[in-house]
Amino acid sequence: MWKVPVTQKPDQCLGEWIDREALAEAMIPLIGQLYRNNNVVSSIYGRSLINRSVISILKAHRFARHRQADETELSVHETFPLLKAMSELKLGAASVDLGKLANKFKQEGNGGTAEQFVREELAAVVGQQNASARKGTDVVLYGFGRIGRLLARILIEKTGGGDGLRLRAIVVRKGAENDLVKRASLLRRDSVHGPFDGTITIDEANNTITANGNLIQVIYAKSPSEVDYTQYGIENALIVDNTGVWRDADGLGQHLACPGAARVILTAPGKGALKNIVHGINHGDIAADD
Repeated sequence: MWKVPVTQKPDQCLGEWIDREALAEAMIPLIGQLYRNNNVVSSIYGRSLINRSVISILKAHRFARHRQADETELSVHETFPLLKAMSELKLGAASVDLGKLANKFKQEGNGGTAEQFVREELAAVVGQQNASARKGTDVVLYGFGRIGRLLARILIEKTGGGDGLRLRAIVVRKGAENDLVKRASLLRRDSVHGPFDGTITIDEANNTITANGNLIQVIYAKSPSEVDYTQYGIENALIVDNTGVWRDADGLGQHLACPGAARVILTAPGKGALKNIVHGINHGDIAADD
């Protein structure tokens, strides 16, 4: 009878898996500390590693084979030393793709250590932890439909240490008596994108939703002219209008007349002289004074 040759023993296979699991588990606190303390976002070929499980991290490494020239699976033995080196260099805010970094280290490391390579590659942010006095930017979602709730999830997920974009409020029309409960429930569960990854609580007395530590003020208003954001401690806010009601400069200009508002972004196609931006296509058209 013909037999299939066995090149790897069961115990060896399991042992290698346990070893990879252990390294992935050791990566989790490093990824979290870099994110919260240094505002460093770690990813593997575009797949975020923030708040991911051991299995998710290992799957991200396996996914890397579709992005690497030699189509080999990225090993945690390659990424862990780089991540550990990053955690010891007091980095400033940055986005670091460990997949690309590991691939470059393999090709251009020239026998040097991971610490030396990372120090050179990330020289611009080495030693820059807490060097910037930049405050976070307050963000207000005007409207809280499907697009608004998805934006809320993204903003909450990427809060980090709080000096980036921070969701401070949503503005909606008052619904039923239990309006706040319903809106929190819709944020908590989405029929397409699944459950919210975290915890959500509400304070009906103060009209707030707290999601993963983000205190979000729910402001009830029928139009922008009714809102004074400074009453809620919101200053120089970026207003994201996802209602689609106002799509030209005059209509969106109502937001800029509100105390505490600084800029407006529209999530629907704009009219007139408004710039319609698609990232990766024409995002370079955005000017500093837009």
